[in-house]
Amino acid sequence: MAVTRHFKLNNGMSMPAIGLGCWMGTPGEGEHVTTMVARALELGYRQIDTAANYGNERSVGKALRDSGVPRSEIFLTTKLNQRDHGRVEQALDTSLSKLGVEYVDLYLMHWPMAWDESGKVLQPDESPTFVETWQAMEDLLETGKVKTIGVSNFSITTLTELLEHAKVVPAVNQVELHPCLPQHELLEFCNERGILLTAYTPLGKARFVDDPVIREIAEAHGPGVTGAQVLLSWGVQRGTVVIPKTTHPERLKENFDLKRLSAAEMDVLDNFHKRPGMHRSMCGFHSLELGGSCFGWTYKQLGWELTLGGVHL
Repeated sequence: MAVTRHFKLNNGMSMPAIGLGCWMGTPGEGEHVTTMVARALELGYRQIDTAANYGNERSVGKALRDSGVPRSEIFLTTKLNQRDHGRVEQALDTSLSKLGVEYVDLYLMHWPMAWDESGKVLQPDESPTFVETWQAMEDLLETGKVKTIGVSNFSITTLTELLEHAKVVPAVNQVELHPCLPQHELLEFCNERGILLTAYTPLGKARFVDDPVIREIAEAHGPGVTGAQVLLSWGVQRGTVVIPKTTHPERLKENFDLKRLSAAEMDVLDNFHKRPGMHRSMCGFHSLELGGSCFGWTYKQLGWELTLGGVHL
């Protein structure tokens, strides 16, 4: 059976199964961003994922323009900054201007929480709530500036609340996904509602790509197959989009070459998180404040079943 290369969204659009993530570890424009995106497009990548708060939309846009690839062939995603929940269309216009495009294929609410002008985090019941922000995003669909809309970092809890008020079901929910944080329940919930999950940090910050179990699977698929290819193949084969990031030309090429895993190999990776100490987030945005939180909301408010440091309960 061939490896899946595209997924169909709930509005009928096609989304590439693998894309290039453009979070560089720190925000900012730069030639390194433009070069990475340009190389990816040369290799055949057709999905590029950036965000307003990555601070590199201009650099991404330059690579798109210089690539010679028709805009219609590129699936472009950007995201709404937490500071802009109260000015959604203006924020989108700013992103479009920086990117140098007339539309984006997918516009995501980056986080459910909003910040006010001073940078203060608003609590879930303070306006604009994520429901109010979503309603403003729904209005964008009539402008032609976005093809579809979605969310990021939403849980079953926050999605359930959103769906009670939404006219448009999010096409995508982009979250942290890898074998140490597979989020099986969230995947099932989203599949039942026609929401496609996209995996950021699909390689788990490369903290376990060389684990003997993963290395054994890689070796079974031939010389030179990497642990990263195994993890990305698992992600796509379970029905999620993956958006790895790398500036290394060889890794860009390797990551784009997915393998077909056996049912037994999928089962091993589906249960990888059950090993002692392995069921956890690998991201660095967790705070010890409030008994465990992220950007000013507690894990409970986010609907995340985590404890201090991002360890799963």
